[in-house]
Amino acid sequence: MSDDKFKDFNLPPQFRNLNRNLRAIIAAIILIIVVTSSFFTIGAEEIGVVIRLGKFKRNVQPGLNFKVPFLEQVYKVPIERQLKQEFGFRTVSADVNTRYSQRNFQDESLMLSGDLNLATVEWVVQYRISDPYKYLFNVRGPEQALRDVSEASMRQIVGDRTVNEVLTFGRAEVASELEVLIQKIMNDYETGINIEQIVLQDVNPPDPVKPSFNGVNQAQQEREKLINEALSGYNQIIPRAEGEALQTLQQAEGYAIDRVNRSRGEAARFNQLYDEYVKATEVTRKRIYLETIEDILPKIGTKVIIDENSKNILPLLNIQTKAAAALNAASSSNNNN
Repeated sequence: MSDDKFKDFNLPPQFRNLNRNLRAIIAAIILIIVVTSSFFTIGAEEIGVVIRLGKFKRNVQPGLNFKVPFLEQVYKVPIERQLKQEFGFRTVSADVNTRYSQRNFQDESLMLSGDLNLATVEWVVQYRISDPYKYLFNVRGPEQALRDVSEASMRQIVGDRTVNEVLTFGRAEVASELEVLIQKIMNDYETGINIEQIVLQDVNPPDPVKPSFNGVNQAQQEREKLINEALSGYNQIIPRAEGEALQTLQQAEGYAIDRVNRSRGEAARFNQLYDEYVKATEVTRKRIYLETIEDILPKIGTKVIIDENSKNILPLLNIQTKAAAALNAASSSNNNN
């Protein structure tokens, strides 16, 4: 049939309208697909990496951006968001009361220590993506690579320490050394990942040996308590005894110094007195006698001095004694009445 015959062929009006509507709908769908695939939005914490035919083209900043439809592809990388990986547990719900699950994660948390003991170590790796290009193109599966490196590094560090170090005083050192080791390996692999913090969530012995381990810890704590109590008593008694001994020694030294100085002073005084005595014997002798009498007489009390040749003298020496006895007798009788 020729083209002219087709032109002469007339469709019913309802079919002609349907054909036009169908073409309009298809054109509208194609336009919507082109528009929606040409514009995209990058979030505030993200950066867009545009790939054209499988090759890196450019980075785009947050906001509304344009790409060539069907030829360019966009990967959104959260460079401003802190990401984390959990080992030995998973967060079920993060809320006021956060819930965790430890089911089926024992294989990645069970560690062998350097003294051939087992410990269950749960930790969190917090990191950021510092270079989107390296993160997307240098390593296949950077998240899984980080997980494998973190687990291998933790096993290496725990294997170099005793179980007591990992469970008690060495936890901070383990976390610090693990952060340095993971960051070094990530830099060697050029993954574009920056490790910000390692958090040891929990470190425990395996469940079958927990009772024994808790008993050992309790005994160690009791031993430390007794040692501290003994040291406290020692620190109270010994310094006090040392202080009292030092005080006694200082008192003895002071007494000795006082006696020596006093003896030296008396000796010097005697020597000076002797020198004066040699110069004027009679005068010095009389002076010493008078000074001695002056010191003795006030201590004697009533003194009666008489001539040894006097006669018919009343016995005045006993007057004071008899008067005192009479006064005492009178006061006793008054008290009895």
